[in-house]
Amino acid sequence: MNVKTISPQELQRHREAGKVVELIDVRTPVEYAEIHVEGARLMPLDTLDPRAFASAGNGEPLYVICRSGSRAAKAYEKFQAAGVDNVLSIEGGTLAWERAGLPVVRGQKVISLERQVRIAAGLLVMLGVVLGWLVHPSFLGLSAFVGAGLVFAGLTDTCGMGLMLAKMPWNQVEECGSSCSS
Repeated sequence: MNVKTISPQELQRHREAGKVVELIDVRTPVEYAEIHVEGARLMPLDTLDPRAFASAGNGEPLYVICRSGSRAAKAYEKFQAAGVDNVLSIEGGTLAWERAGLPVVRGQKVISLERQVRIAAGLLVMLGVVLGWLVHPSFLGLSAFVGAGLVFAGLTDTCGMGLMLAKMPWNQVEECGSSCSS
């Protein structure tokens, strides 16, 4: 699917010109709490309901953003499937927005989900190798399983380990009131 995009700079020009900008951040609550575009509304990809926007559409474009663009593209596809056509993905995501020096809201620094996946995968592979060497060779299957999962994640851009880690207690934030959409 060909995703329609807009650059961070162009979207900021729309905002500065006083245009209505509904910006949806589809990252996890922890990622959002760490840093988000000023004025973005949090709606994590796994709980995003595009049908709610289909009925409430006001004709203005809807903009979606994530960390680098991958999850925003998936959100774009969800919106298209629900019949919401006036959607654009922010090129390069929050990373590009921040690099451009545009306004962001900063919170507490956390370990990114991507780094958590690399740490967990590395530990599981090492554990499988050590147990396979010291205890029984069948433990090498753990390393093979993790390796296969990483290949699958790379090919499909879907990471089961990332989805599991996102639900862990350290990746949750307390519910916040209106400050989440500031």
